[in-house]
Amino acid sequence: MKLKLLVIRTANTQKLVDFYQLLGVSFDYHKHGNSPYHYSATVDGTVMEIYPLTKNQTEADGNLRLGFELEDFDKVIKLLKESQVRFASEPAQTDFGFMAVVVDPDDRKVELYKKP
Repeated sequence: MKLKLLVIRTANTQKLVDFYQLLGVSFDYHKHGNSPYHYSATVDGTVMEIYPLTKNQTEADGNLRLGFELEDFDKVIKLLKESQVRFASEPAQTDFGFMAVVVDPDDRKVELYKKP
């Protein structure tokens, strides 16, 4: 099995795109079919899309948790700190590897792993 698609919904697409771009994700802005305009990127073969909230949603789902292994961990951590991104946990060695946890603009926790 392979994860092919991940869709994240938010009230502020540009703010969320700006955050994930700090991690090195490069998005295109487009639409297809009857979908609304949204942002799309491919991360290691998985399509990651950022959509606006649906008409029935009042807020983003803050329970989704993501994890990314970063090519240049130290550079990204420095950039996140300079951008005043909130850290839930500072970089440290854990049972799962050397990692940090940051919080995206919708309060989702995002795990960042240093590539071994």
